[in-house]
Amino acid sequence: MIDHVTISVSDLEQSRKFYEQAFRPLGYKLAFGEQGEFCAFDLGKGFLFEICSSKTKGALTSFHIAFRAPSQQKVHEFYDAALLAGAKDNGSPGPRPQYTENYYACFVHDPDGHNIEVMFDKWGS
Repeated sequence: MIDHVTISVSDLEQSRKFYEQAFRPLGYKLAFGEQGEFCAFDLGKGFLFEICSSKTKGALTSFHIAFRAPSQQKVHEFYDAALLAGAKDNGSPGPRPQYTENYYACFVHDPDGHNIEVMFDKWGS
């Protein structure tokens, strides 16, 4: 299952206003964010659509997707399999308390350089 998708935008404030208005008929609302860095919209059932400023430090790719895993072990198994398949490491499996208290994830770049995440959150999965 997909947990969240993030796209890079050139003007965060303009894009925030656009998506707030465009998502209104669908009932999707701004959930949280960090001023000048990113905005996350709640699309329901725990799925988020995020926009981040292309000027944000660490915004390494224009596209990011995170897949939910059923356990920390599966995060490790994905990471190992992805590296064997040719992915490049972008963050080994481990806790990411800066996201949520129980967030556990890994990050790889696929052959085209897209940032792919697999995550487990004890309370969110």
